Amino acid sequence: MSRWKAASIHLSISIAVGLLVFALLFLVWFPQPYFNAAGGQHLILVLLGVDLVLGPMLTLILFKSGKNGMLFDLCMIGLMQSAALVYGMHVITQSRPVFVVAVVDRFNVITPADLDPSDLAEGTKPEFRSLSWTGPRIIAAQLPQSGEERTHLMFQGPGGKDVQNYPKYYVDYREEAQNLLMRAKPITSLRSAHPDAMPILDQWFADHLHTESEVVWMPVVTRNSGFTMLLDKRTGEVLDALPIYAW
Repeated sequence: MSRWKAASIHLSISIAVGLLVFALLFLVWFPQPYFNAAGGQHLILVLLGVDLVLGPMLTLILFKSGKNGMLFDLCMIGLMQSAALVYGMHVITQSRPVFVVAVVDRFNVITPADLDPSDLAEGTKPEFRSLSWTGPRIIAAQLPQSGEERTHLMFQGPGGKDVQNYPKYYVDYREEAQNLLMRAKPITSLRSAHPDAMPILDQWFADHLHTESEVVWMPVVTRNSGFTMLLDKRTGEVLDALPIYAW
């Protein structure tokens, strides 16, 4: 077997693994528009570099048919590639959205890196004390009633932890839905502020059984960017998330 054929076989296996990983990213951990908002292009570059380049390239360089110890070399290449892939996946899992927390007048995308384990353990429900592996959970957070707790949050400042970073303040989304509607904005304001988003909005309303008068919106905040959440104007139910930067 030539080194090119060996590298091609290795590349084919790597592509198969890569497709499974991409499906996990696109369909489960980072459904749109969370993927783009999280910097999905960087995630893809990491996986391409690790899975599709590292292993096959080493095989192409080192493979020689009949060489003593070739099987050992191939096992080491596979082990290195697997270790690099596991590390890359670990980094990616730390940036996956686990909660989308509605607070006052916006939604906040929370990743594992945003939550301290000791704070996570204080969640009032089991689902608030665990990190989702099947996409983000949409919930809400209530501001603390205690003046001392509110002061503590205030003095942490814009760059520190806020109420969305403390699962002890988490509640089911429906408990805050009506309060959120009081600060939600009409679709007309989104159209006037972001005329470039009109095709996205037009397509969404064409595909769904809602009129613009029945829908309101709120901004969604992420570490790197943001997008727009659509809500039912009557119930506050989350309808969809659109890739419109609403700031």
